Amino acid sequence: MTEYDLLLTGGRLIDPSQKIDAIKDVAFKAGKVVDVKDKLNHSLAKKVQNISNNVITPGLIDLHTHIYWGGTSIGVDPTDYARRCGTTTMIDAGTAGAGNFAGFREHIIKPTEPRILAYLNISFAGIFAFSDTVMVGESEDLRLLHPRACLNVANLNKDFLVGIKVRVGARASGSMGHAPLDIALEVAEEAGLPVMCHLDWPPPSPKEVISRLRQGDVLTHCFRPFPAAPARSDGRIRDEILEARERGIIFDIGHGVGSFGFETAETMLDAGFLPDAISSDVHSLSIKGPAYDQLVTLSKFLHLGMSISDIVAASTTGPARAIRRPELGTLSPGSIGDATILNIEDGEFIFTDSLGHTRTGKKKFALKGIVLDGKIWD
Repeated sequence: MTEYDLLLTGGRLIDPSQKIDAIKDVAFKAGKVVDVKDKLNHSLAKKVQNISNNVITPGLIDLHTHIYWGGTSIGVDPTDYARRCGTTTMIDAGTAGAGNFAGFREHIIKPTEPRILAYLNISFAGIFAFSDTVMVGESEDLRLLHPRACLNVANLNKDFLVGIKVRVGARASGSMGHAPLDIALEVAEEAGLPVMCHLDWPPPSPKEVISRLRQGDVLTHCFRPFPAAPARSDGRIRDEILEARERGIIFDIGHGVGSFGFETAETMLDAGFLPDAISSDVHSLSIKGPAYDQLVTLSKFLHLGMSISDIVAASTTGPARAIRRPELGTLSPGSIGDATILNIEDGEFIFTDSLGHTRTGKKKFALKGIVLDGKIWD
C-alpha cells in the first residue's frame, strides 16, 4: 500500500525549527510533510529520490525580492529566479502599491508555481522608476502617500500581504525625512500588519528610523556600509541597534546593489549580532551583481564563518517569523511540503559586496533540487 508520494532518502536534513542536523529520510504526501525518520520504508513510496551527500532544508524563503516582472522596471521573473536559487517562497518587498497591486496579484502572484507573498508599498504607485537609466524615489512625493488607499488594498488582500513596505533615505524619500515611515506605521497599525523599512543614505538618521519601529517590524539592509551602518568604525554596535533587538525588531540583510558591506558584516558577526533573515533584495540591477541571488548571498555568510544551521535558520524560520507564517520554513510532519536540496561545493569563489570589496571563499551553496507541495519541481 502506497503511503508516500515522494520520499527523499540519505540527505543531511538541516531544519532549525526542529533542531535537526542529521541524516534523515523525509516523506511527503498530498502536498504535506508526513514523516521524518532516520529510515523509512522505501516500498511505501511512489517515488524515491536518493539525495546522499546533499543537504535538505525546509523550502528557502527570500524575505526581500522584487518580482513584479513586466509590470515594473525593477522586477525580475519569479519562476526563473526560483529555478536559479531554490527559493520556494519569495516575499516581494513593496514593488507594488495600492494603484497596481491588483495587476501584480492577477498576473504574477496567482499563476506562479513557487509561493509569492508581498509587502504593499505605502506609495500608491509602488516602486515605479527604478532602473539604470531612470531613478526616482517613490516616497519623495507626498501626493503619492495615500494612507486610506493603502489601507483599503491591504484589507482586501490579506491572503497574500504580509506587511507594509516603506523606503526612506536621501535616495528613496529625498527631503521627506521620516514622514513616509510615520504614514506607513499608521496604516500598518490600523491593518494589524508589520512594517518593513528600507533606509539608505540619511536623512533620516538610523536613530530616527529605529526608534519608530515596533516589535515585529523589519529593518532591511541591516548590514549596510557607511553611511547609516549599524556599527561604528571602532567596532562598537550602535546603541539604538542593540536596543532595537531587545525590543523585538527583526534585522534583514536585503543585500541588493548598495546595501551590504563585508566590513560591516564582519564587525556585526564578530560581536555576535546575527541577522534574523538573509535575503537577496534581488531586482533588475542586483541580479547582475553583486547580490546575484539568495544562494550567492547565503554563500557569503558561509565564508564569513556563520554556521550552516544559523544560515539555514536565517532563510527559513527567521523569515517565516517575520511574515507571521509558522507553517513555512519547517519540515515538521503536517507542514507544507516545500524543500530545497543543496550541495556545499569546495573551490575558490570570489564574492563582492556593495562597495566592490571582494573576499575569496572556499565553499559555496549550489542548488540540486526543489520540492514544491510535496513533488519534485523541474
